[in-house]
Amino acid sequence: MDGLTLPDAPWRQRAGLAQLCAVLGDARGEARFVGGAVRDSLLGLDVADVDLATRHPPEDVIDLLARARIRAVPTGLAHGTITAVLADGSPVEVTTLRSDVATDGRHATVAFTDDWREDAARRDFTINALYADLATGEISDFFGGLTDLKAQRLRFIGDPAQRIAEDHLRILRYFRFLARFGRSELDREAYAACKAAANSLK
Repeated sequence: MDGLTLPDAPWRQRAGLAQLCAVLGDARGEARFVGGAVRDSLLGLDVADVDLATRHPPEDVIDLLARARIRAVPTGLAHGTITAVLADGSPVEVTTLRSDVATDGRHATVAFTDDWREDAARRDFTINALYADLATGEISDFFGGLTDLKAQRLRFIGDPAQRIAEDHLRILRYFRFLARFGRSELDREAYAACKAAANSLK
């Protein structure tokens, strides 16, 4: 699946999405599609939620949207997330690239960054850390997510035990995504980490 570009899926034609991409600097690579919309489009699945990652700090995102008269809702300002409301009324979450400063087993304190790989490294699974260029659709894959998607394999990014310790609900996310996307041999290290930390869900 190397060298793939994002398919021209129906969600990419949503009214106002092209304007939002232009406002965020699609021609300069200042923002990319990320996560489920990229993953599901590559699999030919329907996409409901669209997320963008951007190098712009949150306050700049708000300012850019205001000047373009795109409604902005500060849904998760502390974590860098602004919801842009498109012309058709559908929401697009725009989140500044982040790195984790500290975690408590459920929530993270973040610092904003302009490094795409650093942002990808804090995500849970390789198949959820795929980015697509807004203009060309070119896929950025830092941790083997395309290979795992092709193999129908679910893997944590980095050490599974550490990723679960950062957020215990990743145990539930692991089995939810495993049921949907996992068709190959079970990742024994990931399963063992989930089993060992199961009581932390309490």
